[in-house]
Amino acid sequence: MVPIINFLHSGFVLTMKSGIKIIVLMLAITLPLHSLIAKPIRDGKLKSKKSAIPPKKFIDPSNMDLSVNPGNDFFKYANGNWIKQNTIPSNENRWGSFNILRQENTTRLLGLLNEISKQSNPKGSLEQRVGDLFASGIDSSRIEKLGFTPIIADLTRIDKINTRSEVIDEAIYDHINGLGHPLFGFNVGQDEKMVNNNIVQIKQGGTTLPDRDYYIKSYSNVLKIQAAYKQYISTLFTLTGSSSEEASKNANIVFTIEATLAKAQLSRVELRDPTVTYNKFFIPFFDKFSSNLKWKSILPKFNIPHQDSIIIESIDFIKTEDVLLGTAPVDDWKVYLKWNIIKSSVLSLSSPFVNANFTFNKVLSGQKVQKPRNERITEIVDGSLGELLGQLYVAKYFTPAAKAYMVNLVNNLKATFAERIKNLNWMSDATKERALKKLNAFTVKIGYPDKWQTYDGLSIDRNNYIGDLRNISAWKFNFMISQINKPVDKTRWSMTPPTINAYYNPINNEIVFPAGILQFPFFDFGADDAINYGGIGAVIGHEMTHGFDDQGRQYADDGTLRNWWTDEDATKFKSKADQVVAQFNKFTVLDSLHVNGSLTLGENLADLGGLNIAYAAFKKTQQGQSDKQIDGFTPNQRFFLSWAQVWRSSQRPEVASQRILTDPHSPEQYRTNAPITNIDAWYEAFGIKPEDKLYKKPEDRIKVW
Repeated sequence: MVPIINFLHSGFVLTMKSGIKIIVLMLAITLPLHSLIAKPIRDGKLKSKKSAIPPKKFIDPSNMDLSVNPGNDFFKYANGNWIKQNTIPSNENRWGSFNILRQENTTRLLGLLNEISKQSNPKGSLEQRVGDLFASGIDSSRIEKLGFTPIIADLTRIDKINTRSEVIDEAIYDHINGLGHPLFGFNVGQDEKMVNNNIVQIKQGGTTLPDRDYYIKSYSNVLKIQAAYKQYISTLFTLTGSSSEEASKNANIVFTIEATLAKAQLSRVELRDPTVTYNKFFIPFFDKFSSNLKWKSILPKFNIPHQDSIIIESIDFIKTEDVLLGTAPVDDWKVYLKWNIIKSSVLSLSSPFVNANFTFNKVLSGQKVQKPRNERITEIVDGSLGELLGQLYVAKYFTPAAKAYMVNLVNNLKATFAERIKNLNWMSDATKERALKKLNAFTVKIGYPDKWQTYDGLSIDRNNYIGDLRNISAWKFNFMISQINKPVDKTRWSMTPPTINAYYNPINNEIVFPAGILQFPFFDFGADDAINYGGIGAVIGHEMTHGFDDQGRQYADDGTLRNWWTDEDATKFKSKADQVVAQFNKFTVLDSLHVNGSLTLGENLADLGGLNIAYAAFKKTQQGQSDKQIDGFTPNQRFFLSWAQVWRSSQRPEVASQRILTDPHSPEQYRTNAPITNIDAWYEAFGIKPEDKLYKKPEDRIKVW
């Protein structure tokens, strides 16, 4: 399955991580957002106009640093005082607008879970399964008593392995039964060149650290992380009964195997090219080049018989792993498989295991204190049973009015984007026609799925937390493989409704906006249009532009991985994209680490396109065509300030350095400052002059979409 392209970065969780309805394009008009509903709404309740609560300042000068020239650093100008006055909480590794929203959402979800977990709910009901999973997770006394006994049977089973074929069989068993993802990633998803068919896809994997560079680079901070990782492995083996000497030896074995696999992995930049990762083989032909990984015999063990083809993400990775399976001692593989069981279970075990995990994560992220257990379990419930918990969330916190707003705004921006495509001076008419066809074919999903996942047959036991999580993983695996030989279900979502994010999925040509993102600073019913267009409008434009970024543009209107560009237009696009890469390559964090303009290209193109589209749509509104100031700022200034305050954030050095290696999104200050330097209206709104640091000559401003 092609990775979805999301608006925000995704957090790293060491032990927990290892896709139609067409909205018809409406009339090309742009309505003021506040024209649809007479009264502002908060959490679904009408607020009286006589409320004693003072009106919200959507742009609050007290959060800005007005001593900073906006032409020198617009991010600090818009957010400087807020950042100075808001230190990063000890239980966070970064703090900003998104974190605040996520904390508010966690509080909402925690309230729902506390309520239903105390009720007597019918067995198998939505409330029983969600409530009991939460209750099992916060029952720390039971979990403490169990220690590591829930995984003893798994470790004992691995001890009995004697052959290389049994090593592979154990890895298959673990995938199927929710015990982790050793050796490789395994997926059943859409064939990118036959989008209505599901097919088995084998991904590179088998490692634990966030990126392959953590194994193969020798920077001082990387060496520090490697040492901490080995200590983490050793600590967990000690907690399961190994001597300190044996545990240290096991750590070196695990690291050596994972480092060998990491060296064979494609880089994150290479993974961004779908033509590189789409390698479809006739299984008997591919098996000729393998000594140990024989997919013709492996797939039936995954309960997938009668498959003639397979997609391999990285041929070199699978070849390297096949050789390693034949050369590394079986006893070393047993240690590796035990490590898979331990690391995959660590957060479900007693506090010594959880604390060891956090000790290592402190080195990775710089976070000082763990979040409270009830908040951590809330996040796990959302990630595990998201479309059950999501039903409770949207019933209380998402209104039909919010969905109506979004439908209107999405269609306004689609119409505006279409106008911009028609007016491009670098694209031929033939490619424009195909681009418009793709834009008009977008599927738009807002708030929550039209058809909920019900997890039929999944039971949750209030007294078996680790068993519950394993059952959920096994259920999801079985559901995934059940999709083989069935029509692709394009109604499914890849994010839960409470998620504060959005995404574009190129293989379905769809843009998706969960209910959670429809909150300030992205969106507010009481806000003026400049705020909402600079916030959620830019998010919508961002996701639309992903359909035409360096990845998305390679997929046609029906989602098929197929070239629809003329050679000349493709060359022109690449030239413009290279300008964006060059702009971001110049930026640094921590005084020395450079932003990877190639890794972040898709998101940077989407930010630039999204902001341009949102601004053009905003200019059609009544406010956009006026000069009336609010709180001392013109409509155009408020639009760009709204964009800037979305990215209000600070982060610890450890997470900053990790994100440079792993995150396809640029750091927040550059997501704020870089796109606006290519937009003429920003210069006019703030009187930016040639001597200002952010100034770019008009002929140097990058124009793509």
